[in-house]
Amino acid sequence: MILTMSGWWSEMATFEKIYWLIAIPFSILFLIQLVLTFVGGDVDQMAADGDADASVESDTGIDFQFLTLKNLIAFFTIFGWTGIVCIKAGLNPGISVVISVFAGLIMMTIMASLMYFMGKLTESGTLDLRNAIGKTCTVYLTIPANMGGLGKVQIQVQGFQTLDAMTDHDEKIPTGSIVVVKDVINNEYLLVKPIK
Repeated sequence: MILTMSGWWSEMATFEKIYWLIAIPFSILFLIQLVLTFVGGDVDQMAADGDADASVESDTGIDFQFLTLKNLIAFFTIFGWTGIVCIKAGLNPGISVVISVFAGLIMMTIMASLMYFMGKLTESGTLDLRNAIGKTCTVYLTIPANMGGLGKVQIQVQGFQTLDAMTDHDEKIPTGSIVVVKDVINNEYLLVKPIK
């Protein structure tokens, strides 16, 4: 087998050998990188200085990063294999290089775009009670009449929530009643009214 491999290698043109020398090691690195990404070994170094709370509050996701180690590995992997395919297809070396570079740049752009858009998939964990206005919900704990105290409602707003509620209605609203949210009081309680 080694003799056939050495025969295969010696029969190859120098230009094609260069592409193979790029494609094989970068493909191995690409596979290692892929495996580490899925098993959690792909952790970037983070700076330990600065105010962590300020960093989290001002975080808007990942910026568009074109030149990264991951993108360069992907570039050379695609560059190498595209070049091999072009040579096997009988294209001349100049066209093979142009097509290989173009394919590598496309791959870098795709990977940078994926990272950018995945970074934008963040969601604020802060519950905004104003999103509940106009929504219907179910009374979980009886709500006293005329703003006489707090009850609880279960509502679908930024996920399923059980929230404190009051009513300005003349009668208490019993458990199991369907109500609609009229307003938010002091950004803490829902003001609800029964659906008639």
